[in-house]
Amino acid sequence: MVFLVMHLFTADPAAIMLGQHATTEQINALRQSLGLNDPLYVQYGRFLVGIFHGDLGRSLMTKTPVINELLARFPATFELALASVCLASLIGITVGIIAAVKQNSFFDYLSMVGALLGVSMPIFWLGLILIVIFSVNLNWLPVSGRIDVGMEPLTITGSYIIDSLVTGNIPSLISALKHLALPALALASYSTAIIARMTRSTMLEVIRQDYIRTARAKGLAEKVVVIKHALRNALIPIITVVGLEIGTLLGGAVLTETVFSWPGIGSFVVNGILASDYPLVQGTILVIATIFVLVNLVVDLFYAYLDPRIHHS
Repeated sequence: MVFLVMHLFTADPAAIMLGQHATTEQINALRQSLGLNDPLYVQYGRFLVGIFHGDLGRSLMTKTPVINELLARFPATFELALASVCLASLIGITVGIIAAVKQNSFFDYLSMVGALLGVSMPIFWLGLILIVIFSVNLNWLPVSGRIDVGMEPLTITGSYIIDSLVTGNIPSLISALKHLALPALALASYSTAIIARMTRSTMLEVIRQDYIRTARAKGLAEKVVVIKHALRNALIPIITVVGLEIGTLLGGAVLTETVFSWPGIGSFVVNGILASDYPLVQGTILVIATIFVLVNLVVDLFYAYLDPRIHHS
């Protein structure tokens, strides 16, 4: 689908590369050299052959292999997505548990209104609002980028936070965390709302079960009943949602990275779409889809750890 959409409904990449003053002959010559004059089925076959040989093609913009571009930018996107999913899981599960335990309370109603707002607000709009409040008005956090100029740590993994921790570079770590705060918060807003709502509904179903009443009747502390007995039995649908949200975060990172000028895969693929860079967009979508499938496979395997009945069956 991505291949067809890019080839049928986007501008001619040769015309974009040569500029508005290029002649028809120059455009046709460049299209011929890039193989764009071949029939679509031939171009698609060439694309598939390259994939099975580990070759995603060369970017039309940078003239470098797409896989190299993705590897260079993937640590930034992974760092942002991981921070967002951790933030969303921590806040969403906590809020969902409290809302379920205190059903029909003021906190319950407030949390559900907050979840509704989180689902409804577009990421790019929330990102701009956060920039206005925390960067422009309060001047607490930086507007864009991953780290202050000249403070980059020694590259080991490509993640500035991990590399700063490994090398013990505290100033670099603080700078990286400050730059990460707003993009991670904006990206986590939707997932936080989804996880909170799922946690609340699942916990409400579990805490009405007979074994929860039995645990309370035995005199167990409410904290033990909620965390050890109720939450663990409610975790499977929650973990499922968290796994699905990782794919959503990778997709949502496109808008977030564009708003905050975050140098990851998302902002790079936006430039690729604007330039009709077929190999870049196709390769990026393929990698994101593969990660989404692998994450959900890991989630399915994790079910056996959470529920021994699944393991034995």
